[in-house]
Amino acid sequence: MGWPGVRRELGWAFGLMALSTAVLAPTAGLVVARVRNRREVRGRFLVMAAVSGVPVVLLLFFGVLFPECPDGYHC
Repeated sequence: MGWPGVRRELGWAFGLMALSTAVLAPTAGLVVARVRNRREVRGRFLVMAAVSGVPVVLLLFFGVLFPECPDGYHC
């Protein structure tokens, strides 16, 4: 398989793990804060979710939507 193939496969695995943890951690914290009715902690997790959501949206836009435009066309 070689080094580039291994790097490509591991890159996808680590990329998916990074995305899932960026989404999973604030979601789990927000659920726990909501269940235990801790209002002051809920705000922190909402900010954390918003901050970690920005890279996910940028990755989806530039990694999925933007590269699908054919050369010479402006989407």
